[in-house]
Amino acid sequence: MRIVVVDDTPVNLTVLSHLIAKVGRHESVLFESPQEAMRYCKANPFDLLILDYMMPDLDGLAFLADIRATGNEAPILMVTASFDAAVRYEALERGASDFLNKPVDKVEFIARVRNLLALRESSEALKNRAAWLDTEGKKATASILMRERESIALLCGAAEYRDPETGAHIHRMAHYSRLIAEELKRPLAEQADLLAAAPMHDIGKVGTPDAILLKPGRLTDDEMVIMRRHAKNGYDILSRSDAELLRLGALIALNHHEKFDGSGYPQGLTGEAIPLVGRIVAVADVFDALTSARPYKAAWPLADARAHLEKNRGSHFDPACVDAFLRRWDDILSIREQFQDEEPQQP
Repeated sequence: MRIVVVDDTPVNLTVLSHLIAKVGRHESVLFESPQEAMRYCKANPFDLLILDYMMPDLDGLAFLADIRATGNEAPILMVTASFDAAVRYEALERGASDFLNKPVDKVEFIARVRNLLALRESSEALKNRAAWLDTEGKKATASILMRERESIALLCGAAEYRDPETGAHIHRMAHYSRLIAEELKRPLAEQADLLAAAPMHDIGKVGTPDAILLKPGRLTDDEMVIMRRHAKNGYDILSRSDAELLRLGALIALNHHEKFDGSGYPQGLTGEAIPLVGRIVAVADVFDALTSARPYKAAWPLADARAHLEKNRGSHFDPACVDAFLRRWDDILSIREQFQDEEPQQP
């Protein structure tokens, strides 16, 4: 370990260096000038500082205060000929770890230095352990997130087998949703979570009968009642998990068909009583559904879909979410271009 010794008397440095050699195979760095020692200590790591109290220009107390002000936590052993209690109290206040009185007793010096070096070693080991635990904790968290995202991908893949409206649709609407959140100045982590969870918005359709889900024409009132159950079904499926992303997906599934004026389903929530993620996904989902071709309808022109959002701003949709969406119109078009629907395979 590295021990810095500061004393303006050369003979004292010689004595202390010999005593340090008896402690063990440690590196001694000796300074007569406190100013030079200060420059060294601020630029280099050390494990123990042995500091004389009475020195010209820069005494031990001032030196001690300056070193502690840099955030250095290495132990400091103050060596002083003063028996004044006030000096000791002030040194403790400024961060001294221990004291020795001159003339230095050899046995006491070796014992105190060994104790302080052991303290330093334990402190550094604890820091290293904390750093290791932090690293391992981050690895574990990353692994959990990866598994959550894999679960989401599998769930969405399962839904894609049954719902003709999945595929590129879920990628587009998820990116639209993240874009709205970004424009609303939501935190980056929240934007990322929304991008990951939004594709699960219609997962509840796995419980919708094929005769209704795949019907090419308009649904009857009774069929619409069954179709609308997918919002609650999706919530029931996802909310059983303790995974945060899946629970966020549950919140989105339950609320993305609510309307700002309270005329939506399944709960008929109004305004900001609808969770923000539900209000965001409502805009993204409806816009993409309108502009996508389906077996029962042609794709709307972009201008008509944009006009629909503007017309229903404040009734179906949260005005702030619509405005955020429209402010990023060029980015919306880029997302549409990036995620194209696959051409239907010929029999």
